[in-house]
Amino acid sequence: MSSKPYNFLIVGAGLFGATFAHLATKAGKKCLIVDKRNHIGGNCFTEKINDINVHKYGAHIFHTSNKQVWDFITELVPFNHYVNSPVANYKGKLYNLPFNMNTFYQLWGVITPEEAIAEINKQKAEFKHITNPKNLEEQALVLGGKDVYEKLIKGYSEKQWGMKATDIPAFVIRRLPFRFIFDNNYFNDPCQGIPIGGYTSLFEKLLTSCEVMLNTDFLLCKDELSQKAEKIVYTGQIDAFFGYCYGKLDYRSLRFDHQILQNQENFQGNAVVNYTDAETPFTRIIEHKHFEFGKQPDTVITYEYPEPWTPEKEPYYPVNDEKNSALYQRYKQLAEAEQNVIFGGRLADYQYYDMDKTIAAAISKFNV
Repeated sequence: MSSKPYNFLIVGAGLFGATFAHLATKAGKKCLIVDKRNHIGGNCFTEKINDINVHKYGAHIFHTSNKQVWDFITELVPFNHYVNSPVANYKGKLYNLPFNMNTFYQLWGVITPEEAIAEINKQKAEFKHITNPKNLEEQALVLGGKDVYEKLIKGYSEKQWGMKATDIPAFVIRRLPFRFIFDNNYFNDPCQGIPIGGYTSLFEKLLTSCEVMLNTDFLLCKDELSQKAEKIVYTGQIDAFFGYCYGKLDYRSLRFDHQILQNQENFQGNAVVNYTDAETPFTRIIEHKHFEFGKQPDTVITYEYPEPWTPEKEPYYPVNDEKNSALYQRYKQLAEAEQNVIFGGRLADYQYYDMDKTIAAAISKFNV
């Protein structure tokens, strides 16, 4: 029988760690969760400001086709019926996303699906000589033609990745989903919404019976903390766990400028507006009250700026190019050799995950 006080030490109170902790606690296991931030919830954390639940680390819209995941999460907290329908602003003109008949009407004035398909095929034909797209620009032109690429893809992608579209790998846009119906619902998943009261309420439910230590950097006291539990569940950066012994993996980071607009009930009329021209320095503006159909007298908006990642910044998006993918595989081999450590989540797997995939992965790892 183990003399250690906990069955699991879980590093990271984000979605993977909190889901794993919830399942373990329900199974009668004792868990200690540590997180270097001063709050639970990871990047899903919401903070109430002027009675508005503010997504402090960017917009998080839950969507899934996985009934097991949907049942799991909705048993914890109720969800509203928010549907993600972002708008693109290109040099002052507005376009609906994803690409659908509303978008095609706004671009070309076409009214029927037949007219839209004809225009897209006409624009694509100009680039039929590109048989093996070498970068994002060529890939987008082959898939959608010049107008869609230049107005809705090029500037946004260059800002997001911090490089010219001709330097971004082609695999970033493997396909362009065109809908030839008037439908602005961004996701195809049948289950979609936002937790009523914000995401932090969800994490409070997930971690109800767990001990949580905030403001605790696991890597600074790794030896001491590791002695407290039989197994470690690690959701942080995989390269950091191994002391960057093979070098650092690359990420893209984000900076958020949150602004309270007092006595202004409605700033932009939509939760998310993307700015797709290259000259605007931010990629989008989020107006948080619209996630929950708020009627408060004030509003809170957030400007989102992509930035290069440095170790003192939060890593948001892995750069899954050839160089970094090869480096990750070397760290993955080290991780697989660790007998008492379970690695999971976007940072430990060096993979961008939707929220439902993160929950499903945590359920799967716990059940192994």
